[in-house]
Amino acid sequence: MIKTDILIIGAGPTGLFTVFEAGLLKLKCHIIDALAQPGGQLAEIYPKKPIYDIPGFPEVGAGELVDNLLEQGKQFQPGFTLGERAETIEKQEDGSFIVTTNKGTQHQAPVVAIAGGLGSFEPRKPVIPNIHEFEDKGVAYMIKDPEVYRDKKVVIAGGGDSALDWSIYLADIAKEVTLVHRRNEFRGALDSVEKVRELKMLGKINLITPAEVVGLGGVDELKEVVIEKNKEQFSVEADAFIPLFGLSPKLGPIANWGLEIEKNAIKVDNTLDYQTNIPGVFAIGDVNTYPGKLKLILCGFHEATMMCQSAYKIINPGKRYVMKYTTVSGIDGFDGSRKEAEKAVIQAID
Repeated sequence: MIKTDILIIGAGPTGLFTVFEAGLLKLKCHIIDALAQPGGQLAEIYPKKPIYDIPGFPEVGAGELVDNLLEQGKQFQPGFTLGERAETIEKQEDGSFIVTTNKGTQHQAPVVAIAGGLGSFEPRKPVIPNIHEFEDKGVAYMIKDPEVYRDKKVVIAGGGDSALDWSIYLADIAKEVTLVHRRNEFRGALDSVEKVRELKMLGKINLITPAEVVGLGGVDELKEVVIEKNKEQFSVEADAFIPLFGLSPKLGPIANWGLEIEKNAIKVDNTLDYQTNIPGVFAIGDVNTYPGKLKLILCGFHEATMMCQSAYKIINPGKRYVMKYTTVSGIDGFDGSRKEAEKAVIQAID
């Protein structure tokens, strides 16, 4: 039995940042994740993708952000159960929870924080009759290593942030980048849209809208894509076709935990601490939903911070936490070797 203060389900950026915020409160964390490595989608799907909306970082690679979060939390010595999926949860008489994985590993904690991102996921595939014939032969649904596309002709389909960001990134790597979207308007960040249009004017991106990729051609490997625009079809040479239409999320076993679910997300109370309908069980990051929810990493960081405040009260009933800024108190004292720094951050008052 692995015992901890806060059991975190999901090792994505929100789960990893929870380790740091909990550590400031002298709370220990253990993380469960079905993937074999920490980082969630950032590590598994697009480790090289640039991220532009992390405060203090004009641009940071997804993999680099994961490394930084791991380094930030390392001082608080979190535990990890990786490559195992959280399967069941049982509430005990003392109010704590036992979470068991698909491999039988048991974890006990008074607080459970579900930070599972989009849950288990698979890419949404476009309806193209022969697309399966070219999977891993020029067709890919995510980009793990952009260097694979150096000096190649790449066609990207989609109108969201991923399609825009990767078109911008690959413009300096690929021989040719063509972005196809079925509408003239995009769903991504306005800054990214403007950048794509600027690169089009510079001749670094071929932008084709409104249009759709309707066919693929080649023998043994992809050689061309067929695009339909204004009811007319034409072919474009291509070494790679990358449809980026998002992910189809599934909560998996968590959906059977008795939580209140809305549109494949866990409903929480956002007026205070992102607690679910089960006291002691929280949901933070992309896995939750509430009025005005924004699925942004920085919002997950905020939710993790607020959740840890409530977790402290559950774990330490009758004690009061007095917040001090880390710029004043520092974090060196949290290893127990500097009691004065510790007292500057947490005062337990009976």
